[in-house]
Amino acid sequence: MSTLFSGEDDIHHGVTINSVNEPCSDINEFTEKLKASLDKWEQNRRRAIWFKVNISQVQWIPVLAEHGFRIHNGVGDVITMVRWLPKEETSRVPVYAHTMVGTGAVVLTSDGSKLLTVKERYRQLPYWKLPGGYVEPHEDIAEAAIREVLEETNIRTEFEGLVTFRHSLKAVFSCSDIYFIVCLKPLNFNIIKQKEEVEEVVWMDVSEFFHHPQVHEMNKNIVRKCLQARKNGSRITKEVMLHPITGIPQAIYSI
Repeated sequence: MSTLFSGEDDIHHGVTINSVNEPCSDINEFTEKLKASLDKWEQNRRRAIWFKVNISQVQWIPVLAEHGFRIHNGVGDVITMVRWLPKEETSRVPVYAHTMVGTGAVVLTSDGSKLLTVKERYRQLPYWKLPGGYVEPHEDIAEAAIREVLEETNIRTEFEGLVTFRHSLKAVFSCSDIYFIVCLKPLNFNIIKQKEEVEEVVWMDVSEFFHHPQVHEMNKNIVRKCLQARKNGSRITKEVMLHPITGIPQAIYSI
């Protein structure tokens, strides 16, 4: 059995160890293996050392903390801890993801006279709002809006353009929050509300929406921007291109 952790090298001269791939028989073995590995990594001038600790090896965490590791993030059953080794360099370890991404949809009839609006079941105030929600991991902004509208209202839609976005600081979980607003074209009009989260869904007259006391001014302004963009043909469109290095598809939004 190896007396050192192997891990995987990264492009920044760091090492990542996955506890599931390199288990230890007991905490004493882990402690000795960690000490020996740290000595070797320091000799080799390694930089960030990452430990992905599965919940089944949770006893590793206090030992790692005693050896200078700090918690970087936690997702599902895995806690990731990191230590920056170079004493002569300021840590280059980036903070974990700190911004939530949401999307809202302006769904207008072709003549612009009616707007799809929802009233949430669980809310602080009984306001009418635009359908939408948080973007799921690995989900495109436009696709998220289309999914949310379908889930909440049963209205199928297609993407027309991105109109505006709002950036808030210190929102949910003390993260920043970016809320993208897209214009969607309805492909059907028969509403079936999502009973779990939505209290009411209607095709509301736009004029009523603008004068309704239970519509927030921000949403009124968003719809005005969408109508103006429709009139001017000035919305932001989406183009899918491949990343030049990874080859992964990426959405490019541009005027």
